[in-house]
Amino acid sequence: MSAVLLLLVVSTMNVGALLEKGQPRREARRLSCVRCCGPSEQPTSIISSRYTRMSSDPAYSVPKVQPTIDITILKGEKGEMGEKGYPGPVGKEGERGLRGFNGRKGQKGQPGPQGHSCKQLYAAFSVGRRKPLHSSDYFQHVTFDIEFVNLYKHFNMFSGKFFCYVAGIYYFSLNVHTWNFKETYLHLMKNEKEVAILYAQPSDRSIMQSQSLMLDLQEGEEVWVRLFKRERENAIYSEESDVYIIFNGHLIKPAIE
Repeated sequence: MSAVLLLLVVSTMNVGALLEKGQPRREARRLSCVRCCGPSEQPTSIISSRYTRMSSDPAYSVPKVQPTIDITILKGEKGEMGEKGYPGPVGKEGERGLRGFNGRKGQKGQPGPQGHSCKQLYAAFSVGRRKPLHSSDYFQHVTFDIEFVNLYKHFNMFSGKFFCYVAGIYYFSLNVHTWNFKETYLHLMKNEKEVAILYAQPSDRSIMQSQSLMLDLQEGEEVWVRLFKRERENAIYSEESDVYIIFNGHLIKPAIE
């Protein structure tokens, strides 16, 4: 039994000796390895390191090539003109230049209308009536008995008509007072044609009524007022102490200035 135990101990020691002999060889192999790069670097290939050594040598340097481009070959044909852009901001006003030469004399114009040495380019009138008026006929001419303004006597107080001596645009107005329970119906006349109407229905109250308009008159035309009778009695009211009926007119713009 003791012989067997002695044999096992010897064999175990032989195995350990063998292991100790093999261990230095492995360590020698590990010591033969050399690190070529750091922990954060990538390993460098043999080919790249060889190319680096060759490129650093003047005998193996690669010549630098700088290409030249002929611009005349790349230049194309001239394009079409584009659309006109928006105008820019207005610049500062420049200094006034020198006075230019006098131009050629123009052609003679056509002669104007014949003038009038005594003619005034003004016209205005304002007339009134103190007496009331009833329509006894189918048409009754309204005359006036008071003259407020009658420039150059263009309004005829006897006929009750305004005579146009100056052609142009005129403004006319007619103011009357109605009569209780009677109809009020008047025409503002241009020559022999009515151009405006002043009308009020019969009422138990008398009121003031007015009408106005503008007329384009030629020289020689007349403007006047007439009372028109219909089925009902037609009348306008006024008094000797007060004026309730007034007819006005004046020239706004003459035809020839």
